[in-house]
Amino acid sequence: MTNFIDAVVDHANVDALDALDAMSEFMRRHSRLFALTGAGISTASGIPGYRDTNGEWMRAQPIQLQAFLGSDAARRRYWARSMVGWPMLARAQPNAAHRALAQLGSAGRIAALVTQNVDGLHQRAGSEAVIELHGSIHDVTCLACGAVHARAAVQAALERDNPSLDAAVAEPSADGDAHLEWSALDTFRVPTCAHCGGMLKPSVVFFGESVPRMRVDAAIAALESADALLVIGSSLMVYSGYRFCVWASRAGIPIAAINLGRTRADALFALKLEAACGDSLTALAERITGPFFNC
Repeated sequence: MTNFIDAVVDHANVDALDALDAMSEFMRRHSRLFALTGAGISTASGIPGYRDTNGEWMRAQPIQLQAFLGSDAARRRYWARSMVGWPMLARAQPNAAHRALAQLGSAGRIAALVTQNVDGLHQRAGSEAVIELHGSIHDVTCLACGAVHARAAVQAALERDNPSLDAAVAEPSADGDAHLEWSALDTFRVPTCAHCGGMLKPSVVFFGESVPRMRVDAAIAALESADALLVIGSSLMVYSGYRFCVWASRAGIPIAAINLGRTRADALFALKLEAACGDSLTALAERITGPFFNC
């Protein structure tokens, strides 16, 4: 069961061959986990991540909130790329890591599941009461009247109004983006609210935008009631996730991580398992709750 483990780093110098045993023991000792997930848990579903194993950007940074709000050209570029890239994300299916976390949740081992992802794959795998720190890419909000539209309906409008992009092919990027460079952006028609004609924005937290306070408060309350924090598939380079490790450390709540590569919080971990999320979480869930067959 340990042949997929690349390395383990912990403060007790656990041997790499005992990595899975160490993590399963950690999870047994701390029966109510605050699970914090990032982009690395969804890469096996075909959704590219943002960063490499050293925590560095692998591509251009996503659009900033102020650019989206203040520039017609930036909005046209965003929606053109999203029109091409979103279908891939919409077709993505939960992978073994999502299913293992849902299994652990059903067994009462997850006190809270907080995700930095916007893909909705935890819910589709069966996890309940997921706190989506950065919102959901599957909804779009009107900034004028507050109406919420399904992203699928917005996609239909985009395709109707921009037929020249129907057959466009571009390499997918993170969270429904695509590497599309198109010379005719000045002719692209951005979607508007079907109710009032107002500006539409995906119901996600853009870079440069704050996470809504209610979500942060709900996550803090959940962390305070948990036995331990388990980070899964996140470099924690963004403060919205890293702060939970800081808070846990100050409160004396032990922290473990399953992640390939460096994270911003490495110095705070009691245990770190460098392994693929799907393989390791599946093995851990089987050890703790018994085999499951919801593949």
